[in-house]
Amino acid sequence: MADGHPTYLWWKGERRRWEEATVHVTDLGWSTVGAVFEGIRAYWNPDAGELFVFRLQEHLDRLVRSMKLVRLPLEYPVEALTEAILDLLRANETRGDTYIRPLAYAANTSGKRFAQIGNDAELLINTSAMPSHLLTGLTQTAKVSSWRRIADDVMPPRIKNLSNYRNGQLAGQEARLDGYDTAFLLDAQGKLAEAPGACVMLVRDGRLITPEVTSSILESITRDALLILARESLGIEVVERQVDRTELYLADEVFTCGTAAEITPIVAVDRYDIGGGEPGPITRRLERLFHDVLRGSEDRYVHWRTPVGVAAPVPA
Repeated sequence: MADGHPTYLWWKGERRRWEEATVHVTDLGWSTVGAVFEGIRAYWNPDAGELFVFRLQEHLDRLVRSMKLVRLPLEYPVEALTEAILDLLRANETRGDTYIRPLAYAANTSGKRFAQIGNDAELLINTSAMPSHLLTGLTQTAKVSSWRRIADDVMPPRIKNLSNYRNGQLAGQEARLDGYDTAFLLDAQGKLAEAPGACVMLVRDGRLITPEVTSSILESITRDALLILARESLGIEVVERQVDRTELYLADEVFTCGTAAEITPIVAVDRYDIGGGEPGPITRRLERLFHDVLRGSEDRYVHWRTPVGVAAPVPA
């Protein structure tokens, strides 16, 4: 890694050196209004000497769906993108927890109208170090934001459209300015939707409760994985439904989840302590299990992990 960035990224169909990937300044702006991306994590297992990408197939399948919804053509098969990501991690000699971001955006937008039909698409894949915070004791406080979550008849909240994230950015900035760590957004009906860049789960009377996918939330791959782990491995009852704001205040446990958030316990909402003001037992059990799955020390979910093969030689 040189000057804080990896040696290589993947752009326009091939692995390139970081400094060679340039665009003209006039291509900025409209090119990314309809851009979609994926946030993917790879986790290092020092005992195995291997890097594991979490649910790579599911992430790339969602990228395909996102590109379809914003009308960007995808020129590469998923198999080619899979190999591009693994090759990139090997070429960068990645031996640590890593964030992988494929970004699809409109090409050749200089001087064009923003609602152009039939745009060509470009695809960038870059990586950066992102250490896990699981099992570190990290906790956050949250406030219910005055900003509402975008509705499905406004913009498509279920996909990772770059423009959607302005909604969460506004809420997150408001929360931090008011002395909180993060925000919770309500949907147009006043029901709980999600946090900026993360889904929300709560525990009450031993049940794991989370807003359903029609509550203006991202169709989160981490959310789906945690629901499966809770049901199958921990025997916890899972309920997907609309959630009222005041249910947060009365919950025994609350946490956010997502690729970047992983599992982040929320210990207070709007100055109401959650449970005893510290992560609860179900959150901790789920956090431990999720950590073991990601690191490759839990064999029941081996199909969720793609080994990178970082010890393999990299072609010139």
